[in-house]
Amino acid sequence: MKFQKCLAVLALLASSSAFAGLAEHAVRTHINGADVIIYPTGVKDVVTMVGSLPAGDAFADEKSPAVATLTGMMLDKGTTRADKFAIAQQLDGVGASISFNVGVLTVGVHAKCLRKDTSTILRLIAEQLRTPAFPAAEFEKSKKQLTGALQRSMEDTDYRASIAFARAIYPVGHPNHRVATEDMLAAIDGTQLDAIKAFHKKYYGPAHLTLVIVGDLDPKQITAELKKDFGGWTGGVDVLRADRAKPLDTPSVQTLYMADKTSVSLVLGQASGVRYSDADAIPLRAAAAVLGSGFTSRLFGTVRDKEGLTYNINAYMDNDTYTDGDWRISASFAPELLDKGLASTRRELKTWWQSGVTADELKARKSDLVGSYKVSLATTDGLASFILRTLQRGRPLTWLDDYPKAIEALSLEQVNGVIRKYLNPDKMALIEAGSVPGAK
Repeated sequence: MKFQKCLAVLALLASSSAFAGLAEHAVRTHINGADVIIYPTGVKDVVTMVGSLPAGDAFADEKSPAVATLTGMMLDKGTTRADKFAIAQQLDGVGASISFNVGVLTVGVHAKCLRKDTSTILRLIAEQLRTPAFPAAEFEKSKKQLTGALQRSMEDTDYRASIAFARAIYPVGHPNHRVATEDMLAAIDGTQLDAIKAFHKKYYGPAHLTLVIVGDLDPKQITAELKKDFGGWTGGVDVLRADRAKPLDTPSVQTLYMADKTSVSLVLGQASGVRYSDADAIPLRAAAAVLGSGFTSRLFGTVRDKEGLTYNINAYMDNDTYTDGDWRISASFAPELLDKGLASTRRELKTWWQSGVTADELKARKSDLVGSYKVSLATTDGLASFILRTLQRGRPLTWLDDYPKAIEALSLEQVNGVIRKYLNPDKMALIEAGSVPGAK
């Protein structure tokens, strides 16, 4: 074990020069409207592709809330050139993978392959995004799969608490406001295939597609392939924007009783009013990390380790990529420990809010943040994902080099100042989901 740790340290030290001038190695180009970033690395044979386009659940009409998810689910069910079995055979034959996922604001794509198969995978991604066949039989299967997945989610306390929290702090019309799961379930059966085709035609296109390709590759070859694959494709829309959600005027408490659960999921927080591209986003994230990120955080060290009230508790900022997001504490407590756990959590939150973080805590957290950032760039997946998030968050590619500098430059006054500037523990929303004692 010690030998392995030594090797890891030596490898990190040996590669430290690789973290200088990261942005200058990226090749950025626009191909038929799509924003494409090609990043050659020293990793042999492996290529990772990640991307996103604005067509997530927030784009669905309130009368047909399931249409965006169902459209995304149909992307890998066959194209006008090949059915899903032929595509699966092509992927299996070269050991490659392509997957799609539908989020609140975007549809994501992730693919991985060997260098020799890059052209094939790029062609398939373009084909699946551009010309899905929408076979009726597969559509009916997707509706049943989505119904089953949502029904299972309704039994998950974390899921129920998270949805309720988003509905409590974001107003209707804000992109981060979530549709009630019951409404999603009710809408699935009534969603018609024509609506899926119309949604695809309206929102899918290259205009605001972002695609990041990282690994053992030739930028000129990739560019030529994409010009061919994306040629003639039109359409696409920008991400949704919104006025910043206002904090609650008064605290709110919502209890979702779920029988026979071994734990209660708790979410305590508020709309932050901060986007990742804002100057105060990084200081507020650092402050949140001191309170509730990892084994050395205050919440973990006190509520979990010292008092033994929970096995899982975190504090973090979320949903701030394209719009203002939220600040929250998420935790799980045994029903009989819920009251003690909540009281302990509120006490630590209040102390942190009133007194801020210490110089030693900030120093240690800076080291953690920079270290985890560098480790994340050690793989093609990690590097590609960070590049994509950087662009989604409205930062330039130079953020690859500037992020560690921004962390190191944080001052104690700056970090403690943003805590009370944006947060108020006395006006937060509290969601409890599970077998809450005394609830029905």
